[in-house]
Amino acid sequence: MITVFGHPRICICQRAAGCVATLLHDAAMNPAEVIKQRMQMYNSPYRRVTDCMRAVWRNEGAGAFYRSYTTQLTMNIPFQAIHFMTYEFLQEHLNPHRQYNPSSHMVSGACAGAVAAAVTTPLDVCKTLLNTQESLALNSLNMSGHITGMANAFRTVYQVGGVTAYFRGVQARVIYQMPSTAIAWSVYEFFKYIITKRQEERRAGH
Repeated sequence: MITVFGHPRICICQRAAGCVATLLHDAAMNPAEVIKQRMQMYNSPYRRVTDCMRAVWRNEGAGAFYRSYTTQLTMNIPFQAIHFMTYEFLQEHLNPHRQYNPSSHMVSGACAGAVAAAVTTPLDVCKTLLNTQESLALNSLNMSGHITGMANAFRTVYQVGGVTAYFRGVQARVIYQMPSTAIAWSVYEFFKYIITKRQEERRAGH
């Protein structure tokens, strides 16, 4: 196993750190995602973040901020797997010598993000339903209470709109992810190039 820093233990630590970072990141950001999506809904009654936060806490309790937490984690696993595999596949074709090539990193990153976003859209739709508890979906099925759990969200989405409902908003999700992953990979490859170059210069100087 070869890493930028040349030691397999570092690679294992990086993977473990990545897992822990994902758990903590999603735990911290899930409440923010709930508030953001509720404020973005059509005819949202909320005008300020604090109003939305207080209303959710008062009417649904603290658990409402984490209804989609397991769905978010479940979505991140296939998203990142597809994302990285697609990026590596494209780099093998666009940049087979694995040199620093900003254009290939940007194109590969954008395409990788687009593919991963499209494939995981059904999970994102279910996550959004859990976060927003959209009244249209609840009323159309004469449901009372709240939708909880990923399996329940999957059933509800199917009952409301069939298979096509799992891919509503896929274009917007892809458009959102493409520049994000293109920038992320470009920045990562740039700093990897700089760090590797400096290490080689230090070795050459000794």
